[in-house]
Amino acid sequence: MKKKNTDQQMMGWIATILGIIVIVAAYTAGFNVAKLSMTDGGQKAVGNAQALNGAPLQGDPNAPVLMEEWSDFECPFCARFYSQTLPQIEEQYIKTGKVKLVYKNFPLSFHATAQKAAEAGKCAFEQGKFWELHNKIFDSNVAGVKATVDNLKAWARELGMDGAKFDDCLDSGRTAAAVQAELQEGQQQGIRGTPGFLINGQLVSGAQPFTAFQQVIEAKLAG
Repeated sequence: MKKKNTDQQMMGWIATILGIIVIVAAYTAGFNVAKLSMTDGGQKAVGNAQALNGAPLQGDPNAPVLMEEWSDFECPFCARFYSQTLPQIEEQYIKTGKVKLVYKNFPLSFHATAQKAAEAGKCAFEQGKFWELHNKIFDSNVAGVKATVDNLKAWARELGMDGAKFDDCLDSGRTAAAVQAELQEGQQQGIRGTPGFLINGQLVSGAQPFTAFQQVIEAKLAG
């Protein structure tokens, strides 16, 4: 009888310990999920950590609608899209997990700073700072400040990049071929000017108002 009681007590202690382990594991998992939610909440942070075929990705990688943007950092119409339309797309579709945005370069030959700015974007991407430089260039564009090589180098340091690495990347021109490859891809996809977009394969040209993008996106979401 004494052995039976001892066995029952031991089984009770084991069950208690297992219960504690389960509770601790559940709490830890919950904490980690909450932590991820807090750190990954901003679409730009997600964008810095994600890429699609080597191009910067903003938003949920599993979003059902893919919006590919071909853009020129010196293009005033691209700056208009950035300042007037993109914020609405971000709020309504990117942050809600419905759209993922991929940025690709389409530097126009008659824009003196476009090619090097595009190369700079790729140098920034290597340091996880693409979207920060993207925003800085377009904000400066709107303010009438050109993305000269000197300015790009200064902005890289302002944004917390390794200045020496950024300078070496930009001065060497080693990302130039990748920029031109994206331009050629855009041409093959029917892009003729900037900005140009493919939304789940459907071409949208120019800095259209938000409603034009909304119509296409909603149609794609509806299937």
